[in-house]
Amino acid sequence: MLAYTVYSEAGGVGKTTLAANLAKAEVRAGRDVLVIDLDTQEASLSYLLDVAEDRSNDQADSLLRHMIDRPRDDFENLIRTSEGIDIVPAHNILEYASKHLRRREEEAADFGESWNPNKQLLRVLQEAGVHNQYDTLIIDPPASADIKLHNAIHATRHLVIPFEPSGKGYESVQGLDQLVGGLEEQLGIEVGVLAVVPNRYKGMNDQDRFLGKLTQDGWDIPVKFRERSSLLEGCWAEQCTAFQYVETHRDRERDHELDTLAKFDELANHIRETKVVKA
Repeated sequence: MLAYTVYSEAGGVGKTTLAANLAKAEVRAGRDVLVIDLDTQEASLSYLLDVAEDRSNDQADSLLRHMIDRPRDDFENLIRTSEGIDIVPAHNILEYASKHLRRREEEAADFGESWNPNKQLLRVLQEAGVHNQYDTLIIDPPASADIKLHNAIHATRHLVIPFEPSGKGYESVQGLDQLVGGLEEQLGIEVGVLAVVPNRYKGMNDQDRFLGKLTQDGWDIPVKFRERSSLLEGCWAEQCTAFQYVETHRDRERDHELDTLAKFDELANHIRETKVVKA
């Protein structure tokens, strides 16, 4: 199974939009796809794909309940579907993931048991048979490098990194390189980066210079996404992927938008091929 986490420490770089559209590109390639939303912000993947329900219902089952061994229902009943994508929506209780997972770790220690709070999402997915049911798993974590990110990386072992091609964006990617190294040491696993993805590319000399530096540093940059504010803002307004928006909410085809859709397909294909080569 292809599995990766779409992550950036910087906000506003299109992390959630990229995750949603890569998921749709995978569906278009005939693959069964599960997306897990670990980001509790209102402008989350759950909202974008129109599966956000009552996120504050304390009595509802949630992914965190499964991660701390207190489920109210089967894992499969957490899943909602939009545009052919299966999604585990976010729940507000994820804000307290660290507290509840650490408390569960302490409880286990009191009984002389070993219980790693960073591996619980992986355990839940393994027990649910996700690796046998799906071809692709994509996780959208929050921007903060907290226990939810640790669980996402343990479950996927690979990252796709969106960034803005600027000096600040260059530094954010370099910072992620250090973060990945630290996580590998802290979590005791190897973490691969399948692609870094520049967003809002305008063909400026400074942007090309930073992209050149990243390539020289060994980062894989398979595609560049140009500024597409109208398209992507429309996606959020209509709560759908760019593919669905162009098909349903545009009265005519626009070449630059079709080019963007083609790049999502191209990137998804590149990630699949890269994972096979590195596996």
